[in-house]
Amino acid sequence: MITTEEIKRRLWDGANELRGSMDASRYKDYMLGLMFYKFLSDKTLDTFKQLSGLTSVTEAELVATYREKHAVIGAQLDKTLQQTLGYYVLPEYLYQTWLEDIRSGAFEVQKITDSLNHFERTIAITADSDDFKGLFSGSTLDLTNTALGSNLNERSKSIKALILLFADLNMVSLQKGDILGDAYEYLIGQFAMESGAKAGEFYTPQQVSEVMAQIVAKTQTVRSIYDPTVGSGSLLLTVKKHLSRDAQRDLTYYGQEKNTATYNLTRMNLLLHGVRPEKMSIKNGDTLGPDWPEDPSRPDEGVQFDAVVMNPPYSAKNWNRFDLKVSDPRFEMSGVLPPDSKGDYAFLLHGLYHLGTEGTMAIVLPHGVLFRGGAEGDIRQRLLEKNQIDAVIGLPSQLFTNTGIPVAVMILKKNRPLNAPVLLIDASNHFIKVGKQNVLQEKDIAKIVDTYTVKHEEAGYSCLATREMIII
Repeated sequence: MITTEEIKRRLWDGANELRGSMDASRYKDYMLGLMFYKFLSDKTLDTFKQLSGLTSVTEAELVATYREKHAVIGAQLDKTLQQTLGYYVLPEYLYQTWLEDIRSGAFEVQKITDSLNHFERTIAITADSDDFKGLFSGSTLDLTNTALGSNLNERSKSIKALILLFADLNMVSLQKGDILGDAYEYLIGQFAMESGAKAGEFYTPQQVSEVMAQIVAKTQTVRSIYDPTVGSGSLLLTVKKHLSRDAQRDLTYYGQEKNTATYNLTRMNLLLHGVRPEKMSIKNGDTLGPDWPEDPSRPDEGVQFDAVVMNPPYSAKNWNRFDLKVSDPRFEMSGVLPPDSKGDYAFLLHGLYHLGTEGTMAIVLPHGVLFRGGAEGDIRQRLLEKNQIDAVIGLPSQLFTNTGIPVAVMILKKNRPLNAPVLLIDASNHFIKVGKQNVLQEKDIAKIVDTYTVKHEEAGYSCLATREMIII
């Protein structure tokens, strides 16, 4: 059995060899998209195998049997697969058929486009259509992109090489051992490091995710989790990892993402990690636009979640493009709108509005949110007066690939004990240097989480500050 490390190394080496001069932030869409389509094809074949009671067959025999059976009872078989799996891939559009075409010399790029488009149609009529619709949209997997090659022949060569990279991997077997999900997350992280400034669009460094997730997972009951700036979905999945198996089984995932390609990546990532379509609700939209998610039966209240996690764009300029007012339920509590030049508190207030009474929210923001004045100072004071800031954790600079500025994780709760102090942790000097980046070690993360859990004070590292000490 191939190991996680072997797969990671092989796929990343392959990515570097094949992408040539294409920007990493763009190439990831092709590599991860085709890897996901291989998973859909393998899942279709595996489900057919189980439904047919087949054992001890090779992949080639399984594909041949699927074709034969489909030629006889195609419509019935499609319906059965759709009811069982929520989707299906037709025999002529299987990843395995692409491989046969490549080996026989009959491969055409148009076949890939036709396959992806047809998959969209097979799921468009199912109950899970919102979870799959647009996954392979032209903006995500544009096979006419000249960056793949200056002409059709060159593009065909590039795409064939990428398809062959996954040829011998059984994605269903790899998923069962969590190897597939781990490899997918690893590739997302590697592409983020290569993408530099563009990485912030889709990736929160795993070490920062760990700090936030481990703290949020300590909430007594986590049945639902929401990330309003969901990126690749890594934060949601890291929280899942720290919950019990029972909690994982019942967990519902919500997320919103403005960038369409990243929105598609989120859904692929969750599905590859075994999250069932009916357990996820991911929206392609602007979090700082009309509120989402809403409960139609309770307008102006917003859906409440046991856990909210987010890594929003830092100090987003001109964030109020929808001309939101203080009367918007998300901002009423603060009594003032965040400045249009910096959207940090707009994201925070959105997340806090959707936090359940007994829930925990973790958000990572630039240090400026802790001391800037004006409307932001008013909002900060209001949060303190309402006793909703539970902890502020200062992290080292150079943790993110897209910015060198130091950041802080704020932990918020709505139901803190009266007069409970705010825990302040300064972990800015606890890291090691790896290349140009600063990295939190496991022991650094453990110290932050342990200090938060027991509310421990340590000179030069942590203190419990009363509201009177903070509000001056």
